[in-house]
Amino acid sequence: MSYLLRMINWKTCIILSLIVLPALIVLNFYGLYTDRFYLFKVDNYIFPLLSLVHFLYLYVIWFKISESEYVDPQMRNVEYGLYAILLVYIFKASDTAYVLLNASQFDAYLLPDSFQAMGITVLSLQLLLIFLTLLTFTHRRREIGPYNFDNINENIDSWQ
Repeated sequence: MSYLLRMINWKTCIILSLIVLPALIVLNFYGLYTDRFYLFKVDNYIFPLLSLVHFLYLYVIWFKISESEYVDPQMRNVEYGLYAILLVYIFKASDTAYVLLNASQFDAYLLPDSFQAMGITVLSLQLLLIFLTLLTFTHRRREIGPYNFDNINENIDSWQ
C-alpha cells in the first residue's frame, strides 16, 4: 500500500479524479442498449448532482494539504457524505457489469455495434473512480490526519 501511495501521490489522485468525474457525468446520459444520449430523463441527473459533493471534497483535500491545515467538522461531514455516495458508485458499477455480463441474452442484431466497447469503457471508468475515491480517503488520513476532535479548540479555524 505504501508503494501505491508513493506511486499515485495526492495531487495525481485528485487530478485523475477531476478527469474521470466529468467523463462519467457525460457518459451517465449515454444509453448502452440504444447508443443514444438521453438528456430528458430525470434519473440521469442524480449522478451529476451527487458528484458535486465529490468535487467539493476534492477541493477541500487540495486546500487542506496545500495549506497544511487540520481537519475540521465540516470536512468530516463532507467525507461522511462521500462514503454514502461511494455506495452509489459501487451500485452503478455493479449495474453496468450486470448489463455487460447479460448481453449474451440478446440477439446480436438488437445491440449496437459500440455496446461492448462503450460498456467496458464506462465500467473501467467507474471502477477507476471507486479506486481513486478510496485512495483519496487514504491520502487524507496520511497527509491531513485523523478526525480527532478532543482538542477541537486548538484547531477552530475552519474554512474562514
